[in-house]
Amino acid sequence: MPGVASRSYVAGNFLLKLDGQDAGFIKSIDGGAIYADVINEPAGPSSFVKKHVGPPQYEEFAIQIGWWMAKSVYDWVEASWQMNYARKNGSVTNYDVNLQARSEREFFNALITEVGVPAMDAAAKDQCYLTVKFAPEYVRHRAASGKATLPPVKAAQEMWLPSNFRLEIDGLDCSRVSHIDPFIVRKKAVADHIGNARVDLKEPGRIEFPNLAITVAETSAATWFDWFESFIITGNNADTQEKSGALVFLAPNRQTELGRVTFFKLGIFKIAHAKADAAAEQIQRVTAELYCERMELHVATPSDKSRKPFV
Repeated sequence: MPGVASRSYVAGNFLLKLDGQDAGFIKSIDGGAIYADVINEPAGPSSFVKKHVGPPQYEEFAIQIGWWMAKSVYDWVEASWQMNYARKNGSVTNYDVNLQARSEREFFNALITEVGVPAMDAAAKDQCYLTVKFAPEYVRHRAASGKATLPPVKAAQEMWLPSNFRLEIDGLDCSRVSHIDPFIVRKKAVADHIGNARVDLKEPGRIEFPNLAITVAETSAATWFDWFESFIITGNNADTQEKSGALVFLAPNRQTELGRVTFFKLGIFKIAHAKADAAAEQIQRVTAELYCERMELHVATPSDKSRKPFV
């Protein structure tokens, strides 16, 4: 009969470390695998296709986080959006339900490649999370040991609901915004292939900020239609007619600010009525689509004196 040490275990917690320091427990993790491409040799005299493997490749990691992580995590994300590229060494340790460490995935010289902001929806009730992807130059898997201690987590840091948000855009009535589609900020990590190296170096590529889709009640959309009329129909769409704004994430009390995405150089390019059925009892809404040239993320960590404190 196999011994206890050889039994499978139920994964319970995942601890992220950055540059040797605990950065907090994450909601989920995916990726980080090591693999090699299978290469088929050109056909020869044999009836079988000769195969061999190429150099090792390393998958991106994808993690989900809330607002309870260490400041170093958010600093890393914020810097990547401002093109202040920072490579990070770190690891993700898997703990079982008893908080005993079982395995660890170490990563080296990682660059952030994607940050996904979930949909904001005034009718939603489930918690939401940021999705952060990062590309390491190489990964190592190893066994781990020791027991973790869960840090205290305050309620405002722990609970982030997609219904708790506020949109601010210069000159627009945002008082009845009900939904903002999810969006992803992407930055490709470009492999620098070197002939005699088994590990490709990673260099940051261009950052891409997405368009926004915002749903608002038709009764408060007059300023949105006015901007569209001027910007698209009349053609007053010079840089001076673009707008700035922010999406603010709020704690359960809907007053304390958890974080915000600031928008720069917004321009409207479409506005349309949402589908409606004649017999249905529903609020009439319109959806506006905006481009955005640049975004910045700011997280109100407990040590951040420029924002309201956590409750």
